[in-house]
Parts: sequence; C-alpha cells; structure tokens
Amino acid sequence: MAILHGSDFFASSQYPVAIEPRVPQLTFPEHHHDFHEIVIVEQGAGTHVLNGRPQTLCSGCVCFIRDCDRHLYEQTDNLHLTNVLYRGPNAFRFLSGLEQLLPAAQDDRPLPHWRISNKLLTQVQVIIQRLEQTPQAFNLEHLAEQELLFMQLLVLLRRGCAAAAIDDQEGRLRRLLDWLAEHYSDEINWDELAERFSLSLRTLHRQMKKQTGNTPQRYLNRLRLLQARQMLRHDEARITDIAYQCGFGDSNHFSTLFKREFGYSPRTLRQNDF
Repeated sequence: MAILHGSDFFASSQYPVAIEPRVPQLTFPEHHHDFHEIVIVEQGAGTHVLNGRPQTLCSGCVCFIRDCDRHLYEQTDNLHLTNVLYRGPNAFRFLSGLEQLLPAAQDDRPLPHWRISNKLLTQVQVIIQRLEQTPQAFNLEHLAEQELLFMQLLVLLRRGCAAAAIDDQEGRLRRLLDWLAEHYSDEINWDELAERFSLSLRTLHRQMKKQTGNTPQRYLNRLRLLQARQMLRHDEARITDIAYQCGFGDSNHFSTLFKREFGYSPRTLRQNDF
C-alpha cells in the first residue's frame, strides 16, 4: 500500500495546512498518509472506500481522514474535490482544542460522513481559495492568518452539518440519503419513502439525479452492491445469503447487477480475491 508524505505537499515545513484540488479525482488505489485530510466534494460522483467501508460521494459530501486511516477512490464520474491537508490537531501554534470541532470516532466505525448544502459549499470554497493564497515564504502573520482561516472552515463545516436538520427540500433529501445509507437492505417503496421525507416522488427523482448522478433505484442498487462486495471479500457466508442480506430478493439478478457494476461476477471475486 502506498504512503503519501506531508513533505511532498506542504509549501513550507512550518505551515500546518495545505490545499490540494483534484479536478477531476480519478480512480486512486488504496493508500494512507502521515497527515490528516478533509475531503470536500464539489461536483460529480464516485465511491470512497475508507478503512474497507464503501461510501458513495456526491456534491456537498465531506469526509474526514486521519493519519491512521487507509482509503481509495473508484468508479469516479467527473468527481471534483478539494483536499484540505493538515498535519494534525496539535500542529497549530495559535490554536488549541481543535479536536472539539472535528468529528469523533466511535468504536470501530469510520468518522462521520457529513453533507453540506450547496449554499454553504459556496462559502466553504471562498475560505479554501483564501487558504490557497498562503505565500510560500514563511512569517508569523501568514501562519496566524492560515490558522484562523482553518478554524473558520471547521466552524462552517460543523454549522453545515447541523443545518442538515433544516426542513427545506435540500435538507430533506440529504436526510433521505443518510437514511438510505443505513437502511439500504430494507424493502424500499419509493412512494412511501418520498412521503416520509415530505418530498414529492417527482422531486425525489429529479433531486437525487441532480445530486448523485443516478436515479433513486440505481443509487440504491449501488449502495447494496458496494456492501455486498465488501461482505464477499471479508465474510465467508454464501453468495446467495449475502445477496439477501444486502436487499436483493433474487441471487441471479444480484449476480447480473454485480457483474454490470464491477465488471466481474461475485464468484470471480471470491475465487480471485480482488
């Protein structure tokens, strides 16, 4: 597994933050690094696998990666993102207590996968542009300004995460996507789910296509297939049982969709340990 070193990314050994845009972010194999990272998705779609757990990406997603994490990107589709690199919560000269603004890990689960609104994403991009303008030549004023901007970024992201509870159309769709991430194996009735989140079925289809690049059923199938692939790699259960556990009522249909999505069958995956 490749390791990325902070010395290759930070403009000065004394600055704690660096900005790395990926326009676009292509498929990238599993790796880890000796710095921390906040990934902000600006457009497009893809799959982010963090510590072996797949997550679907779309505009407004925010991912937190620690120096102890491993991750990769795959199935990217016009995926544009910005990586905000920082050396660690204790690497700041003028700031302390940043851990309280960052999401906390819970047991063996990955850090939370936040979603922010398009309006707040625009505000985040303004701060990132200012962070990118940090001169390479080091001085205390530049350092203090960079740390202040980083603090503003964290506050804005937390505010955006909290704002996900706001009862508007965009907020309801974000909550629906989060609900699907936890209940992908349930039997889904789209009319009932749209009503549950106070969206018309037409709005649900239109907004999900806009946000994720997929129709609702295509998005749900992808969630299920990603989880099934993870289980096939790490669980000894039968392929048929895994298909049912991930929400597929027909194992043959599951195998067809799986091969269409990944380019190989579930059985091939088991035999070759991709």
